Amino acid sequence: MSKTANPQRQIDTLLREAVALQQNRAYAEAEDVYREILKLRPKHFDAIQLLGALALQSGRLEEGIELLKKAVAINGMQAPIHSNLAFAYNALRRFKEGLASANRALALQADFVDALNNRGNALAGLDAPAEALANFERALKLRPEFPQAWSNRACVLRDLGRPADALASCDQAIALQPDYPDAWSNRANALSDLNRPQDAQQSYQRALEFAPAFADAWNNLGLTLVDLNQHEQALQSYARALTLSPEFAEAHWNESLCLLQLGRLEEGWSKYEWRWKRNRIQATQRVFEQALWLGDFSIAGKTILLHAEQGLGDTLQFCRYAALVSGLGAKIVLEVPSELIRLLTNLDGVTQLIEQGQPLPPFDCHCPLLSLPLALKTTLASIPGTTPYLFADPQASQRWAERIAHDAGSDGLKVGLVWAGGSRPHVAELRKNDARRSITLDALRPILDVPHVRFYSLQKGPAAQQLTQTPELGQRIVDYTEELTDFADTAALVANLDLVISVDTAVAHLAGALGKPVWILNRFDTCWRWMLERQDSPWYPSAQLFRQPVLGDWDSAIQSARAALAARAESA
Repeated sequence: MSKTANPQRQIDTLLREAVALQQNRAYAEAEDVYREILKLRPKHFDAIQLLGALALQSGRLEEGIELLKKAVAINGMQAPIHSNLAFAYNALRRFKEGLASANRALALQADFVDALNNRGNALAGLDAPAEALANFERALKLRPEFPQAWSNRACVLRDLGRPADALASCDQAIALQPDYPDAWSNRANALSDLNRPQDAQQSYQRALEFAPAFADAWNNLGLTLVDLNQHEQALQSYARALTLSPEFAEAHWNESLCLLQLGRLEEGWSKYEWRWKRNRIQATQRVFEQALWLGDFSIAGKTILLHAEQGLGDTLQFCRYAALVSGLGAKIVLEVPSELIRLLTNLDGVTQLIEQGQPLPPFDCHCPLLSLPLALKTTLASIPGTTPYLFADPQASQRWAERIAHDAGSDGLKVGLVWAGGSRPHVAELRKNDARRSITLDALRPILDVPHVRFYSLQKGPAAQQLTQTPELGQRIVDYTEELTDFADTAALVANLDLVISVDTAVAHLAGALGKPVWILNRFDTCWRWMLERQDSPWYPSAQLFRQPVLGDWDSAIQSARAALAARAESA
């Protein structure tokens, strides 16, 4: 009997051949055979869904989704197809669609382990780590030997602030599959959270042995090399990531931070624009009909909107540029958060100050505050470092002066203290930075023992509760912070102090902008703006940096500050 006489038998034979090729990773050959089947029978369900799965295996996610959706239109009752769709949507960061597809798979097959894993990844992408964890753990209860679920479980354990548990979960994955690069990379991420950069470096290198083209591992290795004070090597690692993935926004961003840390400002500012391509920042980018100004056209006679971005400290640091932009002949509309409105009311160069969220007046062009150094081609030599450029309200300052004069023991140095920055636990990179830049009130014990000093709390937020939780330290510190409703209030109090000692927070920027002496207790993996190995700052002439000598060593930094404070109090 000829093949044409029995097309079903021919299709069955071709399908077996294609499946065998696909199982042996001969993807191109398998694809040819599936397409041959579809020429004979365009709506052949198995050929469509297997070709869709093959497209996913080959990294052609959009194509795979379209094929799998065609398969669902023919027969929507197959759980594996919905689970494969969930995998593809997750890979494209379309997590809501990923969750919906995983839910459909699980409605058809309640204990479908792959769908539980994909549902966990979708929930993780939607910032629901606790729910994600429950899905991974259910999958692992059903199939304990599932390395992908162990590795994915580690990611959400990190998001939940459990890096030691994440490390153990990665070790489970690696025990099951020793050549699993994602598990090695996730293991390194957990070790980085645990401030173990040497161990993290080794795990990233293992990941790269198994997958030399793993751009994410090259990028994260760069971060760990920064933790090891190996910045030139970090730049090489970012370059490897970008060779593999030229549009990799995180690697461009991390490269920019490293260049800025090294003082290579002109290169760094240019790369810093990649922040708008990052998943975390992209959603906050302002879109206007008016042109973005990056110094590329004349603004003389125009009105430009300068708008705050990122944190309050960033706004306090870069609002100084308003005067320079005004000097180019432009009228300045400055938009800032409500906490800064009163403080910035008389900022030099500003024509109109607008609170974020309020209607904007007409303007001709705009620029985010942290793009101004690029627009104005700021170099180390041209940083606009003249202070003060912010000023406390004279009447409010006078009221605080009278108040402080009545404090018992107000003789001697008056020193403001901030020991913790804000906490943003829902964002992995910020969670790590917040943890690394902050200390406890108890860690300041050596400083609080210095005689002839009166301490004033400038600490806001949850960390302020440590004053009552540690009463023997709290009683050494005057706490007026409940009366500080915004940064104008804080500025009026700071204006009456001799010195501010702060970790890297907005208050440190406030003190520097006011021209007040400020000692910054700085983490080893410093924010780019403090650069490397300097004890001073070109941004704030009144600042002095007390740096960790190695990652996590606050004791040394605090003891150095204590010795300096004792000497200053003695000579006051």
